[in-house]
Amino acid sequence: MAITQQELGRRLRDAREACGLKQEDVAQHLGVSRATVAQIELGNRSVSGLELSKLAYLYARDIQDFVAQEFAEDDLVHALFRSETDSDGDGVKQALRDCMALGRELSNLEDLLRITRSLTTVAAYPFPAPRSKWEAIQIGSQVAMEERRRLGLGSAPIGDPVALLEGQGVRTGLVQMPADVSGLMVSHPRVGLFIVINQTHPAVRQRFSWCHEYCHVLLDRDSRGLVSRVSERDDLREVRANSFAANFLMPEEGVRQFVGSLGKGALSRIHADVYDGTDVVPVDSRTEPGTQEIQLYDVVQLAHYFGVSPLSALYRLLNLKLINEPEFTHLKELDQEGNSLRLAKLLTLPPIDQVDHAAEFNRRFLGLALEALRRELISRGKLVELAAQVGATRDDAEALVQSAGLDEEDLHSVVLPEQ
Repeated sequence: MAITQQELGRRLRDAREACGLKQEDVAQHLGVSRATVAQIELGNRSVSGLELSKLAYLYARDIQDFVAQEFAEDDLVHALFRSETDSDGDGVKQALRDCMALGRELSNLEDLLRITRSLTTVAAYPFPAPRSKWEAIQIGSQVAMEERRRLGLGSAPIGDPVALLEGQGVRTGLVQMPADVSGLMVSHPRVGLFIVINQTHPAVRQRFSWCHEYCHVLLDRDSRGLVSRVSERDDLREVRANSFAANFLMPEEGVRQFVGSLGKGALSRIHADVYDGTDVVPVDSRTEPGTQEIQLYDVVQLAHYFGVSPLSALYRLLNLKLINEPEFTHLKELDQEGNSLRLAKLLTLPPIDQVDHAAEFNRRFLGLALEALRRELISRGKLVELAAQVGATRDDAEALVQSAGLDEEDLHSVVLPEQ
């Protein structure tokens, strides 16, 4: 049974209030007066399909939520929107809307195509919330080691982090966000586990962010959603996630092995007492002075091997006590002067990450949309709408359809499976 106009108005009012929006905000979004919004919420004015679509996006809800027989408050949307301020000009809230809309559309396409994502492979680690930064660092390090072991990664580089996450059933996406936001994690009944990274950040930083948000999936998904900000790096959950990312990307054993392969990392002086069955034989060894000093070209090669920035590699070396504070400061200054980039080019090292993850996501998203169109599960207009969500124009979408051989006259020849 269809809901009444008054009930629809009530649902729209509840959704607005859950997001912390005023009627004036909604009026500006719709291009109408505040009084018109008030009349809509009172049920005295009907809502067009276009207006309802705009409101669903504004409230980060599925349009079907407003016309279903039952209407429930979305705890995740409520929590995320209430936790964000307007200090960034609504940049984060806008990104949240884009993420939720993208996640729902991806879920809808997968449901239409009967693609099931298994989340049984996604681990959960029952650690309590850290009580100090040191404890957060220790937990992050331990979970990274355990997760590497579970995934059979050993001490090798992780490869493509997006492929790893998708293989675990975690959806991934990229959205433009304010510079202060590196990414966010969503755990939602309709969207599933969804990690979204700031599309405007450099690829090498995105690699770190994928791993950072993966830690939130492993340890914080009961929170339903988290936004990671640089300005909140002292938050204990963020400290823990940063520790996880550093250890997950650059495991201690792997770093030591790589540094050892460069002839570095050995102790300057080694002493051992060897027992021969009757007595102890002392053995002393000393490396030649200066031979163990790690240079910037060592750091550049290490960074490239593990797919991180030279600065990340430097901090890892410092934390593992493979370099000391003065050495770290000197090498950091050289890096900031641009020497790492010049060295990488002269050493003919390719870019750390040549994969355009935004393009990869767009290709998969549009590929699913084309398949849904081919099966006549969505309309051509819906495909154009979906294409716009990943930055494609109407002309791009039309060209996609034509190039795929899916013109209108071709669609009716498709034989659909029995339901």
